[in-house]
Amino acid sequence: MFLGLDSSTQSLSALVIDPASGSIVREVSVNFGASLPSYQSPSGFIPGGKNGEVHADPRMWLDALDMALGKLAEDFDLSTIEAVACSGQQHGSVYLDHSFAQRLATLDPVQPLADQLSAALTRATAPIWMDTSTGVECAEIAAAAGGNAEVCRLSGSVAIERFTGPQIRRFYKQDPAAYERTAVIHLVSSFIGSVLAGKNIAIDHGDGAGMNLLNLQNLDWDESLLDATAPNLRAKLPAAAASPSIAGPISSYFTTKYGISSSCQVVLSTGDNPSSLVGMGATSPGTMVISLGTSDTFFAAMENPVTDPQGFGHVFGNPAGGFMSLICFRNGSLAREALRDALGLDWSAFDRQGLAATTPGSEGNLMLPFFGPEITPRRDFDGPVRKGSAEFEAAGNPPLQVRALLEGQFLNMRLHSQWIGEKATLIRLTGGASQNDGIAQLVADIFQAPVERFAIANGAGLGAALRAAHALGHDLTTLQAAFCKPAAGSRLEPDPATAAIYDRALGDYKALLSA
Repeated sequence: MFLGLDSSTQSLSALVIDPASGSIVREVSVNFGASLPSYQSPSGFIPGGKNGEVHADPRMWLDALDMALGKLAEDFDLSTIEAVACSGQQHGSVYLDHSFAQRLATLDPVQPLADQLSAALTRATAPIWMDTSTGVECAEIAAAAGGNAEVCRLSGSVAIERFTGPQIRRFYKQDPAAYERTAVIHLVSSFIGSVLAGKNIAIDHGDGAGMNLLNLQNLDWDESLLDATAPNLRAKLPAAAASPSIAGPISSYFTTKYGISSSCQVVLSTGDNPSSLVGMGATSPGTMVISLGTSDTFFAAMENPVTDPQGFGHVFGNPAGGFMSLICFRNGSLAREALRDALGLDWSAFDRQGLAATTPGSEGNLMLPFFGPEITPRRDFDGPVRKGSAEFEAAGNPPLQVRALLEGQFLNMRLHSQWIGEKATLIRLTGGASQNDGIAQLVADIFQAPVERFAIANGAGLGAALRAAHALGHDLTTLQAAFCKPAAGSRLEPDPATAAIYDRALGDYKALLSA
């Protein structure tokens, strides 16, 4: 058996797979808000942060780890676990002093993890991916490194507020004494992995690339970016290493407390996005994943670390080798729901009265589908932009509004993923709106690629378990064929007759966006 852990924004999940049967045999989850109310973090982070700060308490993650393994051990023999790997929300960072290593090595199974490790924290709370407080620091790093184009060329992304490097710089500026006391800075994933291993472990290339610090060419921390971020930073970072690396056997804390075998190996952790790439079976170029959520995301494997010349997309390490792209679109279901509510429709009517009642191309009408500020492209829209007939521009004809919005969203996605240089041969669609047949068919038509829909609730956790098995010798392709299956009857083929229509629409959309 192999254990995958996923420490996400709102919960910590544990998932056990059995490669012999191709099944998930046990799964538990600890919701931070519901199960750990003393941390007063109903959504997984401390509410009320000022100036864009969004932090979480690392002790909460430790308590959740104890709680999740305790729930697993109630009715499952954890001695059958051969290896464990962890996925963690990307970009979040944990700051620890010199005592952390010794505390890890001498953990007492009678005492909770949080009680034993909290004294090592030099920063009481951890900034997470939702934090937007570091705009000044991003500008400072970019200026010191030779501009954002150079930061992107080196690290795969322009300096981004939520990324770890700018967060480290902000900490150094705000509390230089605490920064000086900091001996090691971990990501969320490598922090949990270090606790599991009973020692500081490396940061993998997948998660490390989300820091604005890793050089994508040599896969080591980049000296110019380190110097632009904070003094003596290399000494405070774990080494960067390949994702399938084995850190060593699990800490005796977990063998004594939960009955995990002392021979159980800890595989390097990775970020939730790279882990989801594995869990969705998309680690080879050509298969692309679109996740439809509050924000929509597009990610895909790449052979080489090609970077987005506009700086909107990101490049991370692919846990299976090579690289992956990730592009986030803020106006996902936020925009779909805004239009749905404005038109007074429910979801079934959104499909039936919108897509089914109109024709591909929206009769030449176009919509820039942004109901608020967007990050791909970076524009401060305050509402959608319409171009077409007088009735359409006046927000009339609800069915046409629905189709134009959805076409605009996926034309925008196609346009802003062209820098990857890979043609989609298969799209794996996930998230709530993916179950809408009309939306799924539209994706197939606009990208001219088959669409398969997935109902995997925790792709990151599954990816972690698959990575654990892969590191101990199981073939990843075989594992993904067994575990990463689309829902039965969910495949949709593109309509070739729409190819020319959406090629023209893409050019028109690009022109409207430029205008």
